[in-house]
Amino acid sequence: MAPTTGTVVLVGTLDTKGPEYAFVRDRLDDAGVAVVVVDVGVLGEPAFAPDVTATEVAHAAGAEIADLRFTREGSDTRAVALATMERGAVDVVARLRAEGRCDGVMGLGGSGGSTVVSAVLRSLPVGVPKLLVSTMASGNVRNFVGTSDVTLVYSVTDVQGLNRVSRKVLANAAAAMAGMVRGAVAAAAGPETPLVALTMFGITTPCVQRIQAALEAAGFETIVFHAVGSGGQAMEAMIDAGLVDGVVDVTTSELTDEHCGGIFSAGPDRLTAAGRVGIPQVVVPGALEVVNFGPRDSVPAHLDVPERRIVVHNPSVCAVRTNAIESAELGRILAAKVNAATGPTAVLLPLQGLSKYEAPDGPYVDPEADAALFDAIRTTLRPGIELVEIDANVNDPVFADAAAETFLALWAGRGAGVTAGTTSMEAGT
Repeated sequence: MAPTTGTVVLVGTLDTKGPEYAFVRDRLDDAGVAVVVVDVGVLGEPAFAPDVTATEVAHAAGAEIADLRFTREGSDTRAVALATMERGAVDVVARLRAEGRCDGVMGLGGSGGSTVVSAVLRSLPVGVPKLLVSTMASGNVRNFVGTSDVTLVYSVTDVQGLNRVSRKVLANAAAAMAGMVRGAVAAAAGPETPLVALTMFGITTPCVQRIQAALEAAGFETIVFHAVGSGGQAMEAMIDAGLVDGVVDVTTSELTDEHCGGIFSAGPDRLTAAGRVGIPQVVVPGALEVVNFGPRDSVPAHLDVPERRIVVHNPSVCAVRTNAIESAELGRILAAKVNAATGPTAVLLPLQGLSKYEAPDGPYVDPEADAALFDAIRTTLRPGIELVEIDANVNDPVFADAAAETFLALWAGRGAGVTAGTTSMEAGT
C-alpha cells in the first residue's frame, strides 16, 4: 500500500451493500488514501466492522438504532429511519472534519441510500471532494445535488453484487475520489487570496468583466455567478459557508423573478448572506427591470399585453419589462434587505440604465419606472448605508470603475468603519 495522503469518509448502508463498500474501501486504500467507514444501515448488522457504527450515527441524531429498525416496506417507519440517520450522519461527518479526519466523502446507493448520502455531501462546503455512485444518477438529480459540487457517477447496474461491470464502475469511482482528495490536500497547503463574488447576466457582462479585471489587478480572486436562480443560491450558500470574503452584487435581478413570478428566482433568502455574515458588499440594482420567462409562448397572459415590453433574449429565454409600480416595490425590497447588513455596505445606482436593454434607444428605456425604483431605494435605505449615484448606464466604464473603487474602499475600511452618505457622479468624471 502506498503512503496515505488525505482521508475519505465512506458513508453507506453496510447491512445491504457490505461487499460493494468493502470493495470500494479496498480500492481507496490501494490508491493511497486513508478511509473512515460510517455505517448508516438500519435493517440489520453490518457485513464488516465500520469505524463509526450505525448505533453511533443514530445517537448523533438523538435516537436509538433499535427504535429505527423496520420490517415493512412503504411504512412511515422507513422514512423516519432514513431522515434520522441522515441527520446523524451529517453530524458525524461534521465532527470528523473538525477532527481533521475528513478530506472528502463518498457513498453508494439506490434511492434510499442516495438520499441519505447526498444530504451528507450537500452539507459540505464547496470544494470539499464529494462523490456519489447511484442508480438514480441518470435522471433529474436536482434533489441530490442542490447547489453543491457533488460528483455523480451512474452505477449502470444496481448497487447489488460485484461483477465485471460493477467492479469497473466502482473502481473508477474510487480512483476518481482518491485523486480528488489528494489534489484537495495538496491545494490546501498553498496560500489563499481573498475571494470576491460577482453576479452577472449577459446584459450586465461588460460591467462585471471590467470590475473583475480591476479587482484581480488589485490582488483579489473573483468568482462570478450566473444570476439564474441556482447561481444566486450557490453564492448565498458559499457566503454562509465562509468561502467568500466580499461581494460586488451587480446583477440582483433574481429578486425581480422572486417578486414577479419569473423563472430565475433564487428564493426569499437572496441578498441576505453577505449582510448577515458581515463581509464587505457593493449592491447594484443591475437588470432589476427584467422578469425572465422561458420561450416566448410561456409569458403569462397578464403580462403578455400591448403595454408591456417583451424581449426575446434567445429561443429559451424571454424577458418582460417591469412597470413603475413593480419597480418601486423592488426598490423597497432591495433596500430592506441591504438595511439588515452588519458589515461595510454600499449601494450604487446607475441612473442611465440598469442593463444593456436600457442603453440609449434600448427596448427597456423607461425613465418613469427607473425613477420609481431609485426613489424607493433612496427613501427606504437606512442611515449608515453608503449610497452612490452615478449618471451612467450600468455597463459604462465609469460605473464599473466606481463599483470597483467603492468595494476597495469598503475592503480597506472593514473593521474600522466607513463614512456613509450619498455621492453623485457624472458620466466621464
